[in-house]
Amino acid sequence: MLRGALAAALTPLAEGGEALDEAAFEPYVDFLAAGGLDGLLALGTTGEGFLLPPDRRRRAAELFVEAAGERLDVAVHCGAQSTADTVRLSAHAAEAGADAVAVIAPPYYRLDDEALADHFEATAAACAPTPFYVYEFERVSGYAVPLEVVARLRERVPNLAGMKVSDRPFERVRPYLVGGLDVFVGAESLLHAGLAAGARGAVSGLAAAFPELVAEIVRAPSEEGAARLDEVRTALERFPFQSALKAVAAARGVPVREDVRAPLRRLRGEERAALETWLESSSPAPAR
Repeated sequence: MLRGALAAALTPLAEGGEALDEAAFEPYVDFLAAGGLDGLLALGTTGEGFLLPPDRRRRAAELFVEAAGERLDVAVHCGAQSTADTVRLSAHAAEAGADAVAVIAPPYYRLDDEALADHFEATAAACAPTPFYVYEFERVSGYAVPLEVVARLRERVPNLAGMKVSDRPFERVRPYLVGGLDVFVGAESLLHAGLAAGARGAVSGLAAAFPELVAEIVRAPSEEGAARLDEVRTALERFPFQSALKAVAAARGVPVREDVRAPLRRLRGEERAALETWLESSSPAPAR
């Protein structure tokens, strides 16, 4: 089972986002482990998973699992547009040795309760007995996972372990904090409230570039700490988020390129300069 502080990991890319930068995976995972994290979620929203073709997603999952070894738990996001693709990715993640599989509700088509539950059940069965997590993020999927679907999954999916809930405000997270499921908060601003209400930990995009900041707040949650993390996220969200996180990681000594998969884009020159100025002036974390 997953626990504690996890990074919503970046995916090292090259050739304008068309290829994996395989040599960067191990030093990047070293960086996350040195930051005190308990694990990582590969190929989620921060990791551009939905934009990558299945063969690159499978290879990236293997690289993350190999690099993490026994140091970090690795959950692999396997959500895809179709059930068939999601099932294949989930089965592969389990075979590759992932500690958990997470799946978001398929975007574009707003599925009814029966279709969505069937989709999750098929995916969970494909990776069983590997722990399965529902990834709830209404802004990205276009609709929330109904509580009725969660209740059905709890009855019918033996390897259902919990959820990652990236919604905000907290009133939209609270209903998922039901007994028996491990819930991981995605919004750093809600860390203190979520952990106080029984959340198991956090899966944080900020932890992809500032692992020690998030690990510290998860282990000693406070309103002030959550507010500080929210300030850092707000500063970074002025820029293309994935590119900005990769630029920050690079500035901190990780050999990660800014390459992202289109239609995401790299930083423009003036954006990179502004980001560097912010990083030097605010000092959210020490250089490495």
